[in-house]
Amino acid sequence: MSCFSMRTGLVMAMAAVSLLTCLPASASKDKPVIGFSIDDLRVERWTRDRDYFVEAAKALGAEVNVQSADANEQRQISQVETLIAKKVDVIVIVPYNSKVFTNVIKEAKAAGIKIISYDRLILNADIDAYISFDNERVGQLQAEGIVKAMPHGNYYLLGGAPTDNNAKLLRAGQLKVLQPLADKGQIKILGDQWVKDWSPEEALRIIENVLTKNGNKVDAIVASNDGTAGGAIQALAAQKLTGKVAVCGQDSDLAAVKRVIAGSQTLTVYKPIRLISTEAAKLAVQLVKGEKPKFNAQLDNGGKKVDSVLLTPTTITHDNVDLLIKDNFFTKAQLGL
Repeated sequence: MSCFSMRTGLVMAMAAVSLLTCLPASASKDKPVIGFSIDDLRVERWTRDRDYFVEAAKALGAEVNVQSADANEQRQISQVETLIAKKVDVIVIVPYNSKVFTNVIKEAKAAGIKIISYDRLILNADIDAYISFDNERVGQLQAEGIVKAMPHGNYYLLGGAPTDNNAKLLRAGQLKVLQPLADKGQIKILGDQWVKDWSPEEALRIIENVLTKNGNKVDAIVASNDGTAGGAIQALAAQKLTGKVAVCGQDSDLAAVKRVIAGSQTLTVYKPIRLISTEAAKLAVQLVKGEKPKFNAQLDNGGKKVDSVLLTPTTITHDNVDLLIKDNFFTKAQLGL
């Protein structure tokens, strides 16, 4: 082979290598790779989200890499860094702590990876989209349902995790209804407390102390989710107050819906998980493909106004629990009906 031929072959080989290094790690538009970083798969709610999301993503031709942080913020950041290193096309995050993602999301954006905040709004970070239920509306529905069941009396507000921005939104929605009634003297708010990690055990301890302090004179507990409602109801049961104190929740966990049927929990708020999961998968694929999603809101996360999809929640009481069966959320057998 002549020197000219060798040089030509070398140039062509180098050009081919250069071309290969410019190609994307995955054929994104044909088969997007989605990273799904979830706060804690030990919680019933999130296992449902995962299953529905993966099902919907696969139907859209996407592959999903699911990670669970097990309620550990450093583990979740490390998992997101791993997903960046794997060169996924988009990362969907259910944040454990909404305030700690600024730097890792900068890394993701520098790598050309889209970021979707799922159910909980990530704060002070350049995320591409947010999808959730209208959490202020959830809080309003909780408070409205409790007031309908217990129009007067002593109320206690049992918040969610202080690290979860949704807990603040829920409280804001609750107070839209409750504060005017408290100002008029129709109800008395005995106090409020946040519940670390949404822990039912922590909620149990808090309500035990509240009952002791107030001589069991508590008429309503505005619990911000079904797990904390369950802890509160345990404390009430120990004082033989089951069903005598109005208690709300949200998420429509199986145990909570059974309590609603039995009468120990006044209501839960239903957020159709298949709907949010399916819409989130569709949103992720749309962003990867450069399509324009149909947003219906913008929320300020402290760093930018984030294009958002907010879905509508529904109150579930003893009277309309069959809605969950009609939606294939639970079967009659699961609910003991």
